[in-house]
Amino acid sequence: MKLKENLVRLRKEKGYSQEELAYQLNVSRQSVSKWESGLAIPELERLIEIAEFYSVSLDELILGEKSEASIISDEQLERVLHKTMSYEYKSSMTVFGIPLIHIHFGRKKAIAKGIIAIGNVAIGVFSLGGLSVGLISLGGLALGGLVFGGIAAGLFAIGGVALGIIALGGSAIGIYSCGGYAYGKIFAIGGMAQGQIAIGDIAKGQYVFHYTNTTTSKELIAFIQSVPLPSWLIDFFMTFH
Repeated sequence: MKLKENLVRLRKEKGYSQEELAYQLNVSRQSVSKWESGLAIPELERLIEIAEFYSVSLDELILGEKSEASIISDEQLERVLHKTMSYEYKSSMTVFGIPLIHIHFGRKKAIAKGIIAIGNVAIGVFSLGGLSVGLISLGGLALGGLVFGGIAAGLFAIGGVALGIIALGGSAIGIYSCGGYAYGKIFAIGGMAQGQIAIGDIAKGQYVFHYTNTTTSKELIAFIQSVPLPSWLIDFFMTFH
């Protein structure tokens, strides 16, 4: 059996189209077509990669014969393990040259860059990952406009530790903050609150409201209306009145 026939057989056994195989091998579909028609022969390094991809020996790939004596080098084995323990998908649709969707996970650092990015490290408009950077980000460490994470930093941040214009978290630091410990340049509300306007069990600031178990909503609203807060924040509190 000739090489070109083996390439066709193995591809079909795996259920791949020429375009899908080309994507997996990071080559053009035309290259796959030429290999399978016999118009071109892959270079040795590419043959090794194809053999690893199909989990066959070079003998079986080229001759169609299984060889018990085939030896896989440590480097080949490492590449096989890397492929089998990683996943990557990149959409063919792009926006300004950036993939619409890029998903990339692996044993080693796997970076996903796309409008929608998901990976060990994710960079995108919408991102999800261990380290996430984007307009809307979710991750262990998240940076962006609207962010959710163990440590979150952004315009609007929610996390164990939150840093942002508006920050919500166990420890929250921002212009407007809410948390177990809250520090806000303008407004802070929490167990311990410090800011120009502070509301909390323990509160420190220019305008202070000490919240206790006996505090009524009317008392809180009266305080909110008496201090120089932006109208949107006053309206927010009034929705709970």
